[in-house]
Amino acid sequence: MIREHSAASRLFTAFIYVAVGLFALVTIIPFIHLIAASLTTAEELREKSFILFPRVLSWDSYAYILSTNTVLRSMGVTVLITVAGTFVNIAMTTLMAYPLAHKTLLGRDRIMLLVLFTMIFSGGMIPSFILVKQLGMLNSFSSVIIPGAINAFNLIVIKNFFQQLPDGLEESAKMDGASHPYILARIVIPLSLPAIATFSLFYAVGHWNAFLAPILYLNDPDKWPVQVLMRQIVILSQGGVGDATDMGPDFVLPPEQTLKSAVIVFANLPILLVYPFLQKHFAKGVLLGSVKG
Repeated sequence: MIREHSAASRLFTAFIYVAVGLFALVTIIPFIHLIAASLTTAEELREKSFILFPRVLSWDSYAYILSTNTVLRSMGVTVLITVAGTFVNIAMTTLMAYPLAHKTLLGRDRIMLLVLFTMIFSGGMIPSFILVKQLGMLNSFSSVIIPGAINAFNLIVIKNFFQQLPDGLEESAKMDGASHPYILARIVIPLSLPAIATFSLFYAVGHWNAFLAPILYLNDPDKWPVQVLMRQIVILSQGGVGDATDMGPDFVLPPEQTLKSAVIVFANLPILLVYPFLQKHFAKGVLLGSVKG
């Protein structure tokens, strides 16, 4: 009986490994295809549409993207918006979640009702644009950071996470004369680092991939983030009017599909490189959230 149970257990474990491996393979194949398509030549791309391993590597698409300082400046703008926006998001969300985690807060239920209301209804694009314009934030980086400073869903999850912390910690700190800012900075936040790191990653990815808000609020091309600039590069490549005069007389404009793939890889590579450094906190935060609800 023990042997049969052990054999069945090993068989089930092997099945799980195979299933997870196949799922991971299916997930990663599109990324491999994008990288391969961005490095392939026009001739190979005409022969077959799906490529995993190019026969000849071609860096023409990346050379075209980096042919001017515009892309590097746009990348710097994106990094600035992402870092500043994520800091504002986490600061505002934490400062609002901490008082809402206390059941003794006056008007707590009404405030939570307003928060839930924003998850169902929104003002829409035109009222939002008018509001940003009236506040004088048009064509400034604050227009893509301040309007979405707090995400209602993230606020609720972080609030619930704060509520799960032992009440004795805060009561002991109050007995020692600690104030609420001190408790938040020295007790609550250190104990909530996995959850904060998880939602920091969510906020950062949202800012990095932001497209609609910069299109609406940023009129100066020098302030465009990388996602908007990449779209402009693709449009220029479709019209065949890209500026390749500085690339040399033998330079040929890359194929449209190859350039699109290179644009996607170039725009997403930095945020993918940051993820491994947050993976430990991200996995722990998700696990704690699943256990504590």
